[in-house]
Amino acid sequence: MASWDMTTATPLHRPPRHPYAILGLLALSQAAVALLWWRLGWRWGLPAMVATHLTVVWATLYPRAALFCPALSRLPVVDRRVWLTIDDGPSADTLPMLDLLDRHGARATFFLVGERALAQPALVREILHRGHGIGNHSASHPDRWFWALGPRRLEREIARNQAILTDIAGRPPRWFRSVVGMTNPFVGLSLHRHGLARVAWSARGFDGVHCQPEQVLARIRRDIAPGAIVLLHEGAAHGHNIAILAQLLDWLQAQGYRSVLPEEIEATGVSAGLTAADSAAA
Repeated sequence: MASWDMTTATPLHRPPRHPYAILGLLALSQAAVALLWWRLGWRWGLPAMVATHLTVVWATLYPRAALFCPALSRLPVVDRRVWLTIDDGPSADTLPMLDLLDRHGARATFFLVGERALAQPALVREILHRGHGIGNHSASHPDRWFWALGPRRLEREIARNQAILTDIAGRPPRWFRSVVGMTNPFVGLSLHRHGLARVAWSARGFDGVHCQPEQVLARIRRDIAPGAIVLLHEGAAHGHNIAILAQLLDWLQAQGYRSVLPEEIEATGVSAGLTAADSAAA
């Protein structure tokens, strides 16, 4: 029977519960810095200001940082199961990738860009028809400026894609992946509003930019462990994404790993006697 790690078990789908709290804490931190500067001078105030600003920069740029809102970066399992996540589709790679996944009996979640989904809705439906999941990856994929967007622009990006994917799929996505993995204090507001949980990763090969498959696979293999969330891409200009997925699936199979969806992990927790109350207390 598949194993659930009871020592780390928490609800997997965790939208931000109090997104305004972090904004209040950030405001209070700057008020405290100002007070410290006023009372003790710049020798204390300047280091405090630098420290608080560096903390915000770290939480913005580090994909697994959970200061602004929760981020799922691994599955709480002890057996050889991983979650494959594929960003930036749909694309010309989608169907070949689905065929590869079918041949290996593997499941994946495709984090889709709204404008690309709107242009190819049949691919979105095919992903679901074959038993895979979809997630929200913004409406237009503003990779250069996503980290710096204000609350209104972020809401447009997330809400528009949520509406597009819901209309195509017939149900709203549950998962969200930040563009380039970056976030900011305002992301949690939209995730809370739409019931979305943020997904990071624990294994990546940098296959979204110019790369060689061997280098990508070496990086991913180094970080594969039970519960790993693997970041992959589709449709990159270098054209290697299909080959990378094919070789990764072969390697995972040879190592005895199964690629599953988080819904299976959630169901395993319930079947193992982990109730919602147990999860909240863990």
